[in-house]
Amino acid sequence: MSSVSNFAVNIYIARTLGPTQYGAFSLAYVTYSFALNASRGLATDPLMVRYSGVEVPAWRRAVAECTGTALLVGIAAGVCALAAAALMSGTARLAFLALGITLPGLLLQDSWRFAFFALGRGGQALLNDTVWVVVLLPALVVLRNIGHVNVFWFMLAWGGSGATAAAVGPLQARVVPRLARARKWVVQHRDLGPRYLLEGTANSASGQLRNYAIAGLLGLAAVGYVQAASTLMGPFMVVFFGLGLVTLPEAARLWRNSPRHLPWFCLAFSVGLALVGLAWGVVLLIALPHGLGAWLLPRLWRPTYPLILPMTLSIMGGCLGAGAGTGLHALGAAKRSLRAMIIAQAFNVAGALAGAFIGGTVGTVRGLAISTWVGTFVYWWQLRAALRESGHRPRHGWFVQGRQAGRHRGQLHAASTPDGAATPGWDLDHQPPPPLRPALESDSS
Repeated sequence: MSSVSNFAVNIYIARTLGPTQYGAFSLAYVTYSFALNASRGLATDPLMVRYSGVEVPAWRRAVAECTGTALLVGIAAGVCALAAAALMSGTARLAFLALGITLPGLLLQDSWRFAFFALGRGGQALLNDTVWVVVLLPALVVLRNIGHVNVFWFMLAWGGSGATAAAVGPLQARVVPRLARARKWVVQHRDLGPRYLLEGTANSASGQLRNYAIAGLLGLAAVGYVQAASTLMGPFMVVFFGLGLVTLPEAARLWRNSPRHLPWFCLAFSVGLALVGLAWGVVLLIALPHGLGAWLLPRLWRPTYPLILPMTLSIMGGCLGAGAGTGLHALGAAKRSLRAMIIAQAFNVAGALAGAFIGGTVGTVRGLAISTWVGTFVYWWQLRAALRESGHRPRHGWFVQGRQAGRHRGQLHAASTPDGAATPGWDLDHQPPPPLRPALESDSS
């Protein structure tokens, strides 16, 4: 549902406003993604790793602190967006003004989604995201009927509907976000949170840098075309992000219960996603010239169409690395996941900019596709190293359980939280992982 709302607003704005205003929206949207990843790194990633499947009282204490942290990040990011808007002019200023107003609610809403999945209550997450969509779609229609057809009002409707869903979250969870406990949450998870923060912001920062550079080199319209190609992958991204919400808590549980199966889980997840991404890319290549392009993006689909093939290849590369990233998070290997992210995103920025210099808009996406596949190898190499350090070292190939590597004293470790939540790591001298805490079968079912 979250991806549906994002896909709908992207298509609607692209159809209604044209490439220049859509390019301004794209710059604001990648800035939102930057703030979102910062919030996830500090707030929800530690929650997913350490509080998946714990008792409800421990979950509620953690969620109060986690959502308070997300809200605080949203307030700080909103102030920064408003300050940026004051320095801008024209269409971009309107987009950032609306973003600054709505960021606190958007980041809080995202934290509720992850909180519900950590407890195994995906239905509550679905309900919260459905509230967003139910409020958003009529708002967009009303804005068009009353003549408020610009990027400010459309983005305000998108962010305001997300904030409405955020206000429903406390009623569902029976938990009130505690801003005062944000510092406690960050300090308690300082071995994971800051590294996940850097990892998430590195990912978003590379996207921002690419888009800002493309805008400077090729113009806002080129940014709009690249964003339009990404938007056309939206139905596949519904699958990608939906599975991503489920796989991290499941991988953390699997690592505690049956560590030798984790690499196979990550591999199956990556390959399955890549095949689905390939299938959707083929559908777009066939269907866009036969009417789908004119229906979805009347003014954009023709200059966007040459980007579909390299965008599909880029998406497939990202899918193949996604399983390794999930495995690194499940292991609590924050240092290695951060290292993989920084290296991969450095390649992405370099590849996209080199492609822009050489081949314009099409070259940008081609360069990004090549660099994404390079980053995939980096992720799997880091996962292999993390598994070796954990004591489950591959012996006859990558994914065969080996002997305990007792001589590795720099093992992965994630300290137990004070309220007894299960953790993804342990002291790996000779001990097996702790069993997964019973997950309240009645609540989960």
